[in-house]
Amino acid sequence: MFTTLKNAFKTKDVRNKILITLGVLLLYRVGCWLPLPGLNPTYYQGDFSLNSGNFLSLISAIGGNALKNGAFLALGVSPYINASIIIQLLTIALPPLERLSKQGDDGRKKIAQITRYITLILGAAQCIGIIISWANADAIQPGYAFSAGTPVWVMGLVIGLFMLAGTTFTMWLGEKITEIGVGNGISLLIFVGILSTAGQSLWSALQRVAGFGEGAGLGATQMNSALWELIGFLIMVVVIFVLIIFIDLAERKIPIQYAKQVKGRKQYGGQSTHIPIKVNATGVLPIIFATALVSFPQMLFSMFINDKTDKTKGWFKFYDWWTTYIGTGTWVYSIVVALLIFGFSYFYAQIQFNPEEVSRNLQQYGGLIPGIRQGKPTAEYLGKISKRLTFFGALFLAFIALIPTILFKAILGNQTMNLINAFSATGLLIVVSVALEFDKQLESLLMMKHYKGFLK
Repeated sequence: MFTTLKNAFKTKDVRNKILITLGVLLLYRVGCWLPLPGLNPTYYQGDFSLNSGNFLSLISAIGGNALKNGAFLALGVSPYINASIIIQLLTIALPPLERLSKQGDDGRKKIAQITRYITLILGAAQCIGIIISWANADAIQPGYAFSAGTPVWVMGLVIGLFMLAGTTFTMWLGEKITEIGVGNGISLLIFVGILSTAGQSLWSALQRVAGFGEGAGLGATQMNSALWELIGFLIMVVVIFVLIIFIDLAERKIPIQYAKQVKGRKQYGGQSTHIPIKVNATGVLPIIFATALVSFPQMLFSMFINDKTDKTKGWFKFYDWWTTYIGTGTWVYSIVVALLIFGFSYFYAQIQFNPEEVSRNLQQYGGLIPGIRQGKPTAEYLGKISKRLTFFGALFLAFIALIPTILFKAILGNQTMNLINAFSATGLLIVVSVALEFDKQLESLLMMKHYKGFLK
């Protein structure tokens, strides 16, 4: 990767694309710190209750703590991600969208426009929930860009419009990176957000070790304990990082042999190739689906229940029971998330890889798998391999989603919870995937430049 970056900066056009990408990412990070009007700074600089849920912690990490900071880009890319996932699923289920997806550039432009509309709808829904939560916690107050006596609903409406505008701006930045920069813009925004969150948490941990900032006033014993916890944590992160890279690059290569065909005076075919099937072809989507679905009730309760006034009411008692026995971190939660990860992995694998379609294409172009007959036997063989690889991929995702966090808490305790949330295995999986994809994009651009130079 470092060699690719070095060669990329030697090529003027590629270097300009990289600089444009870095500039847009810097602009995005500035927006993650611009405060929203009407919010009490002491609220979102302290303990941020919205980050207690696993899924919302992931959203906060993806956005570079913009939600925790009460910033202009608080929603970040999460509405766009959800809208993209919904459109992918509806493209399989709804024939009109499926026809649009097969109409080339025009169809893709129409689907992109539909995705933008759904992003705004989902962003508005998230704004309502977050603003209600802020209002219940007395975070929305006059005196912070609003005059005294301004109704709370007016301030909430203005804040919601700012947040929705921030979502639109974030979506536009991602599309601009994809259009004139390097790599997928939305993925790079997620990448930068996770790295930023991890960097902030690592800096806080270093302050505890060195005894300044957050670590001011700690004794020598506490600082020494914090040092060993940090070293142990980083070692475990490196091990998980290596495991993620190993699985992300792992694939099964199905050998394909094309029969020789004579057309006129020329002979075609006869070459050998392969079909690569990745072990973790579904990426991080099953984890996002599973954690979002299981965390949704707890997230909904935390947004609409006021801890100060609702403690004697029935729904608060139900919320307390749910959090204790089914909420984030419980054994029931872990088991349900693992089962849903398996279910979503198989579902998404069927969407991405269709053995019948691959078998038809091979038969049409004269390709065959050595030792396997064309047609139905080939489809069955490919389906069997795909299911086996999906099982191991789902097992890996379930392990990544649950086991590292449990080990961190058991070995290191609660002193490093900020680090655990920032360096979550899910976040590391996203970072590795985006980094590898970015490296492939750079290699493709460099290869195109070399071909152009050869033609000249």
